[in-house]
Amino acid sequence: MHRVAVLSLHTAPLVQPGGGDAGGMNVYVRELVSSLAQAGTECTVYVRRWTGGLADVIEIEPGFRVRHVDAGPVDLAKENLPSVVDEFTNRVRDDLLKNPADVIHANYWLSGVAGHRLKHELELPLVSTFHTLARVKAETGDLEPKARIEAEADVVACSDVITANSVTELHELVTHYGADPDRIEVVPPGVDHAFFSPGTRSGARHGLGWGQELVLLFVGRIQPLKGVDVAVEALDLIERRDARLVIVGGSSGLDGDDEVRRVEKIVHERGLGGRVTMVPPQPHHVLSTYYRAADLCLVPSRSESFGLVALEAAACGTPVVASDVGGLRTLVDHGRTGLRVSGRNPADFAAAVDRILGDPVLADRLAMRAAEAAAAYTWTSMAARLRRVYDDLAVRALVDCLA
Repeated sequence: MHRVAVLSLHTAPLVQPGGGDAGGMNVYVRELVSSLAQAGTECTVYVRRWTGGLADVIEIEPGFRVRHVDAGPVDLAKENLPSVVDEFTNRVRDDLLKNPADVIHANYWLSGVAGHRLKHELELPLVSTFHTLARVKAETGDLEPKARIEAEADVVACSDVITANSVTELHELVTHYGADPDRIEVVPPGVDHAFFSPGTRSGARHGLGWGQELVLLFVGRIQPLKGVDVAVEALDLIERRDARLVIVGGSSGLDGDDEVRRVEKIVHERGLGGRVTMVPPQPHHVLSTYYRAADLCLVPSRSESFGLVALEAAACGTPVVASDVGGLRTLVDHGRTGLRVSGRNPADFAAAVDRILGDPVLADRLAMRAAEAAAAYTWTSMAARLRRVYDDLAVRALVDCLA
């Protein structure tokens, strides 16, 4: 198969991650499609038009184009996107009738709903990548609408292949949705090693205008799911009172602005104003400088299907202290490439931070092994695995949930 319709209804691959609805999924779609295109697979990414002034089609590179689809007002809030899925699907179908594809690859549940319908109407195989799962998020208190849960179950039941970012996500799909493990392929994301690779901490700090104090780094959207409050409270509890926390990211989702205010309140109440710096979202490639400049990276998420921040930090040779959840269990080899923390207690995160900051030999060993482990994750290898999946679908009988 050489033509893939990539559905990314709610988030565009060209939008800078770190704020709003833009995050790891943007990076995933952009880097994956670029690698597929470079390997000879022609990809069209269908994205809902999200702002005015966008060209209908943007040619990113040979074989990689983004098509903006009109579906609802450009400023429609994410929570209202289910109301325009049918309109999005209709317009994608009309385009695919003129510009046929061999396979549909849907990203996130909204695109999965569109892909499910297109699969039956156009008799095309459907590959689904969920990125997050409603029933998994609910386990940690991040409740999602019942309609999403039911939609995910329908898409799982009819997808010809589901790609899981990690073995943990595979088990979650089977346990929570009854997915057929024979139709799940574990295809972990990659990292661009041209940007994310080890370098000198002093050089990175000079570039950012930092001094020589100890620095903890948090990178990601500011929303309850990502746990930036845990990072701030952990800073208050660590032994090294000269360490500071740099938060790179912006508010995201309905609760984003409230979460920013809540974090700012914690900073004020704990007297951490001089030790916490909030930096707006940065161009993706610039993040590598922040990773190299930091002594360690905190990833205290409630749930993560993969955890791209942890991988990028590791690729730059920066130890990671992460939650013991989801794909982070695969990415962070406890005691070897970083430390994992069970639960949400900031004191436990502080203890893990103290263990690394208090033992330079351990910190260096974790950094070296993290970079070595991250070297195995490349977008090129991910694209190669997906090309095999696409090719296999050409000779496989399609799943038919309508039969």
